[in-house]
Amino acid sequence: MTTADAGWPLEEADDEPRGPVGKAFRLSAADSLSLGNALCGFLAVCVLAWSAITSLQQTGKFSADPRFFGTAVVLLLLGATCDLFDGLVARKFRASAMGAELDNLADVISFGFAPAFMVVIWAGFNPKVPFVLVMVAAASVLLAGVIRLARFACVKTKSGDFMGLPIPMGAMTVVSIVLLFPPSIWAVLPIFGIAYLMVSRIEYPKPKGNLAAGVLAWMMINVACLTIWAAGLAGGDRLIQVGAVMQVAIVAAIPLRILMFKHEKRKERKETGRVG
Repeated sequence: MTTADAGWPLEEADDEPRGPVGKAFRLSAADSLSLGNALCGFLAVCVLAWSAITSLQQTGKFSADPRFFGTAVVLLLLGATCDLFDGLVARKFRASAMGAELDNLADVISFGFAPAFMVVIWAGFNPKVPFVLVMVAAASVLLAGVIRLARFACVKTKSGDFMGLPIPMGAMTVVSIVLLFPPSIWAVLPIFGIAYLMVSRIEYPKPKGNLAAGVLAWMMINVACLTIWAAGLAGGDRLIQVGAVMQVAIVAAIPLRILMFKHEKRKERKETGRVG
C-alpha cells in the first residue's frame, strides 16, 4: 500500500509552489511604509531596553529614564503615521500581494509588543506593584492586539467601521497611562480595560477624509508636545498631561456615546411599539 493509498500526502505535493509568484512579491511604496512602521516599533523597544539596562549599570535599579519614554512614544507615533498612510498609498497607487500581511505584522510589533514591553519597563520592577499583575496586563495588551488584527482580517462590519478599538489607538492609550501615572495597582488596572475594548464589538469610526486629516494633525501635535517635553522646555510636563488625558478621554467617550445612542434607539422603538 502506498502513502497515497493510506491517506498521507505525497512529498511531491509539498514542493508545489503556493500562492502568487514572481512580480507579486515585489514591494510597493505602501509596503515600505509598513516596514517603516515595524522599524519604528523595534527602535522604540531598543530605546526603552537600552535606557533600563544603562540605569541598572549605573544605579543598580532597573528603570528607564522618563525622557526615554518620550523618545519611544515619538517613534510609535511615527509608526502610527506610517500605518495611517500605507493604506492611503496602497489605494492611490498599488498594493502588493503581501500588503495586508505586512501591515498586520508591523502593527503587532509597534502597537502590540512595543506598548506591552513599555508596561513591563514602567511597572514591572516597582515594589509597589505585583510583578505577576504587570506581566498579565502587558500580555493582555499584546494578545488583545493580535486577536484584534486577526479579526480585522476576517470580519467586516456592515457600516465599514472598525469592530473594537483600533490597535494603534489602543497602544497610544496604554502609552498615555504610562506617561500620566506613576506605577501602582490602580494605574495598571485600566490597561485591562483597553485590552477589552480592542477585542470588544464596539464599533469605532474609520478615519476617512476630514477625520483622517484630524487624526494626522493629532499625531503631529503629540509629536511636538513630546519633543518639547523631552527637551525639558517650560510647560512640557503640562502639555504631556493634557495630551494624555485627551487621548484617554477620546477612547472612553466613543463607547459611552455608542451605548447612549443604542439606549436612545431602544427607547424610541419601545415608544413606537406603544403608539402602534
